[in-house]
This record gives sequence, C-alpha cells and structure tokens, in this order.
Amino acid sequence: MDATDRAILREIQGDARLSFNQIARRVNLSAPSVAARIRRLEDAGIVEGYHARINPAAVGLPLTAFLQLHCHVGRCLLKTSAAEKFPEIVEIHRLTGRSCTLVKVRTASMAHLSSLLERIGEHADADSHIVLDTPLEQHTLDVSPAPAPTRHPGWNP
Repeated sequence: MDATDRAILREIQGDARLSFNQIARRVNLSAPSVAARIRRLEDAGIVEGYHARINPAAVGLPLTAFLQLHCHVGRCLLKTSAAEKFPEIVEIHRLTGRSCTLVKVRTASMAHLSSLLERIGEHADADSHIVLDTPLEQHTLDVSPAPAPTRHPGWNP
C-alpha cells in the first residue's frame, strides 16, 4: 500500500457511498485508477465490504449489553449452537483469560435480555454488562504507515 491507497481508504471509511469520481477528485487520480486501486484493495482482503449503519433503537433494539461467557465443558456456544438461534448477538470475540468469549447483544428490553441470558445459560455462565451510553462506536482505522520498530541496544536479529 502506498500513500494514495491510504488516502482512498480514509475516504471510503468516511463515506463508502462516494463515487469513484468523487474519490478521484479528493486523491488527485482518475476515476478508472481509483476503481482499479479499490479492486486491488478488495482482492487483497484489505477492504472486506461495505455496510449500512443501522440505528438499533430506531428498529426496536434499544438495549445493548456485553456478555462475558465462561462456557460449560462440552457445551461451548461457538461449537454447539448455530448463530441463527441467537439473532440478538451482533459480535462474538474469543478471549484469553477467565472468560472464553465476549459477545455484544442488542435486545428490545430487559425482559428480552433476561430471556436471552436463560438461553445462553445452557451453554455458558454469563456476566452481563449493560451499556448506559456509547460515546464512540465504529471508529475509523488509522491507515497511516506503522512506525518502524525500535531496536533494543545490543540486540542484533
């Protein structure tokens, strides 16, 4: 990736609906060059997709919670169940430490969350953390080049 690729990534992170022409004007390239670069970024797996951001509260899912799971032996949620059984789960993260999994859920109410916790209870003990406010979500990635690693004096790889 060069500086132009990084500039394109910044633009599409800010607004994935920009046309190739709009991006081209912002990064000083032709639209066909922008299209070719974006295709290369997609083919390389750097750009994974384009998504619409939906307001969960506006579609009836105002409650967000994070659940730290400690799975029961042989009953791990990730190994013994299908995602379709838990449509409330919007993110799953495998962890190190005392909990094996962290899931982010969206529910319609406390009663809905309670019901979800009961269903998950077949697979794991869960510590729930209800979100009061989200001051930052979906932050864009800094696509600047990583700084060169510093070498430890006396260390010679």
